[in-house]
Amino acid sequence: MSIAPPPTGALDGRFARELAELAVPWQAEEAPDPRLLVLDEPLAVELGLDPGWLRGPEGVRLLIGAAVPGGATPVAQAYAGHQFGGYSPRLGDGRALLLGELVDADGRLRDLHLKGSGRTPFARGGDGLAAVGPMLREYVVSRAMHALGIPTTRSLAVVATGRTVHRETPLPGAVLARVAASHLRVGSFQYARATGDVDLLRRLADHAIARHHPDAAGAERPYLALFEAVVAAQASLVARWMLVGFVHGVMNTDNMTISGETIDYGPCAFMEAYDPATVYSSIDHGGRYAYGNQPVVAEWNLARLAEALLPLLHDDEEQAVALATASLGGFRRRYEAAWSAGMRAKLGLPGDPDPAVVAPLVEELLVLLRAGQVDFTSFFRTLAVAARGEAGPARRLFPDPDPFDDWSTRWRALGPDADAMDRVNPVYIPRNHLVEEALAAATDGDLAPLERLLDVVAAPYDERDGLDRYAAPAPPDFGAYRTFCGT
Repeated sequence: MSIAPPPTGALDGRFARELAELAVPWQAEEAPDPRLLVLDEPLAVELGLDPGWLRGPEGVRLLIGAAVPGGATPVAQAYAGHQFGGYSPRLGDGRALLLGELVDADGRLRDLHLKGSGRTPFARGGDGLAAVGPMLREYVVSRAMHALGIPTTRSLAVVATGRTVHRETPLPGAVLARVAASHLRVGSFQYARATGDVDLLRRLADHAIARHHPDAAGAERPYLALFEAVVAAQASLVARWMLVGFVHGVMNTDNMTISGETIDYGPCAFMEAYDPATVYSSIDHGGRYAYGNQPVVAEWNLARLAEALLPLLHDDEEQAVALATASLGGFRRRYEAAWSAGMRAKLGLPGDPDPAVVAPLVEELLVLLRAGQVDFTSFFRTLAVAARGEAGPARRLFPDPDPFDDWSTRWRALGPDADAMDRVNPVYIPRNHLVEEALAAATDGDLAPLERLLDVVAAPYDERDGLDRYAAPAPPDFGAYRTFCGT
């Protein structure tokens, strides 16, 4: 069913037109009793949409895909992917739809995309639905990531459907409306390559260049320049994850974007006690996507993108491989540079300190944090207090503070800037126990804890009175934390 266009904003179908081989026209399922749970009104305004209209009946129907403006072509996107290292040639949007593209207030093209809108031809054995809890998790965590300055897809709204979703237990259903620079993934290129249609692969690459990396169009080798731009974007992104202790949880190639945005907040979580082996996902039995493995996995995923692009890099496969390998080698350099710069900022070190001094200092600190099972977020925020001359709060985070005292003396000698530290070290992240508390309450119909948590994580660097529990690690009785994909 179509509706008149929203009061402002218009949905286009560029992806559906330009890459029809990767798009299956489809319609979202009707919801028996749709009810808006949360709406990001500032994001709606960015997209040229009227928040008041979105809160009304026709707006809610748009947000679940039950009715779309005339001329729009909702599609399920096709892509492939390596999932936990195993290749699946045909994945695609099994419970999602791309409604179309909007031009935002800054003239950027943005996708409007749904999750939980019903089965599609890519659903395989799934029911195509989503539950309230996982959709609100994505809403919370993507809001926090945006506030932290980390490139991310964003959540426009979550709508309860009035339908029961059956998982381990019956749960209330929901649809998430997500906004992204695009939903082009490494898996999109893997799918195009697997078809054997080089023209399709080239058109997909041209689409990605025009949409995300236009400077590549003027390069001597545009498709190699595209690959290098994605390498750079992902190196920066993953370094930012690591600097805030974010664990994605399911870094399959179909969950790595060409734009460099974080996508798919399934079994994600924020690390508390520092440990590179931290895993939260219930399905990551071997720790493939552990916190400390994320840079290596990103590089591995980019190698799969390189493989998909080989026919565009050079007519001779050996030369294409050589070009791709050389460009992929830039990932580690870029990642290490971004990580090192980020750690210098977290430690408040001014100017351009001697790497020969800073690198061992960072490595020694991480050893101390791991040995003491020190909370990652609390430590760096408390360290700014030590930079102001009061070391007690930081010392008390360590079971044995003597090694920290020695480290702190050498760090203080470098003249750390406490105010600069406060600008990059958050007070508030979506603490896992608070996320679970808010989601449980929302599932039972009480949105107040969720709304309070959203308010807190929207300003992560600003310490505020009365919010101590939002800055504290989980209590001991919270136990070992496990997250689930929600499908």
